[in-house]
Amino acid sequence: MSRALPPLTWFRAFDAAARHLSFTAAAEELGLTQSAISQHVRSLELRFGVVLFERKPRGLALTDEGRRMVPDVNRALSTLAEVSRDFDNRPEGPSLTIASSVSIAQWYLAPGIADFRTANPDITIRIMNTTWPDEFHLPIADVEIRFGSERLVGKGAERLGPNRSIVVASPDLSIEPDNLARHPLIAPVGTSDGWRPWADAVGYAGPIEPTLLVDSHGMAVDLASRGAGVALTSSLIAAPAIAQGKLHQIDLPTIESIDGYYLAQNSDTKETAAHFCTWFRDQVDRYSDANADR
Repeated sequence: MSRALPPLTWFRAFDAAARHLSFTAAAEELGLTQSAISQHVRSLELRFGVVLFERKPRGLALTDEGRRMVPDVNRALSTLAEVSRDFDNRPEGPSLTIASSVSIAQWYLAPGIADFRTANPDITIRIMNTTWPDEFHLPIADVEIRFGSERLVGKGAERLGPNRSIVVASPDLSIEPDNLARHPLIAPVGTSDGWRPWADAVGYAGPIEPTLLVDSHGMAVDLASRGAGVALTSSLIAAPAIAQGKLHQIDLPTIESIDGYYLAQNSDTKETAAHFCTWFRDQVDRYSDANADR
């Protein structure tokens, strides 16, 4: 069984004494008494069974063991000082942490966050991307935008719409609705909504075997918009690409998706989180309205 590390104060006392070669000067630097510095160094010596300093009438001198310890202790304390500076220098003022489905981040946050920042320049924003529902268990976020079933996302989450499974492709592709398999079929994996359930629900009789599998609706939309094939995907995630003319919805029946995207604001979070949620809902509505008018 490994022994516990000596207290940090012992190492700090040794480091200061080694730099000043004086317990008195080390005490002044650390705001301790000279006897406290001496005791900390003595404790370190007893712990390791070595003598670190020669005590002389007019000061200290490092022993061979002391000189050997100096660079490692100095490096370790410097690392801890850098960690402290990183946290001490965090921006002051309002901040917002968003844990978001990678697809939402790709098609909504990345294109629109600059506008939100322009309207709210004093807010420091941190965005953490996730793919699966269980990845939300670790981060503590002010706002969560999750993908999954209602059972998985938990209570208090607001389901975002539109939320249908639709068939899409690049406007540059000539698609025959009754023979989709002429092109690669793109399917997000790990969802309850897929090509076979869709085909059964709408009575599609053509061959329907996906050959391009991805781990998110965002990637399915990206590939389809670039002409890689025909995707069955979330109408919510496809909405920005359709509104921008990068994607075309094929004239085929749609079905209500089992899985969806959910927006949740932690109950004890700040006003900035509520402000962001209002802005995000407006983005979803804007794309939904734009496609309804097409």
